[in-house]
Amino acid sequence: MSEIGTLVAQPRDRVGKGSSRAARRAGLVPAVIYGLGKPPVSITLPFNIVNNEMKKGRLAGHLFNLDVDGTVERVIPRDIQVDVVMDFPIHIDFLRLAKDAKVEVEVPVHFRNEEASPGLKRGGVLNIVRHDVALICPAEHIPESIDVDLTGLDIGDAVHITNIKLPEGVTPAITDRDFTIATIAAPSGGVGDESDEEAAEETEGEGE
Repeated sequence: MSEIGTLVAQPRDRVGKGSSRAARRAGLVPAVIYGLGKPPVSITLPFNIVNNEMKKGRLAGHLFNLDVDGTVERVIPRDIQVDVVMDFPIHIDFLRLAKDAKVEVEVPVHFRNEEASPGLKRGGVLNIVRHDVALICPAEHIPESIDVDLTGLDIGDAVHITNIKLPEGVTPAITDRDFTIATIAAPSGGVGDESDEEAAEETEGEGE
């Protein structure tokens, strides 16, 4: 499960575009905390810390204890605005979470045991349909990733969400269909089977 990180923020008295630009020039990321029927709170966070968390993949979809002047709130980033050119965070919306809350998050999919897939060993291609899967999770138990075991999969086989054993209390956000995560596809040139290879060897032998 994902670790619960801690971020230290400072309240922001002024809001608006001018205030946000001034915060960024000062090496800060403007943000807001909202939810649970409480008034929104404008804050700033150190740019270097937030940027490092984002680069390491530990920002989106992760739970945080957000310390604002000694008041700690349990939150999850709900909207992370990034600079379209430099790809660094410029504003974050944090959603407050109640105790025992469930949240919808995008969890990355990791594939393992490619060497144990007969289809891939014969030249097949892993066609990844979904790099991330939307899941409904207890806020305290968000999976770090979803692992797909490719052992035994051959060309033409597919991995659906029902083939994945999800952690207890975790369910797919999409419930109206058994959606595909990945398939083992044939290469563009096709793959011959063992009988084709044996026949080719016999033909070569007759010509000698």
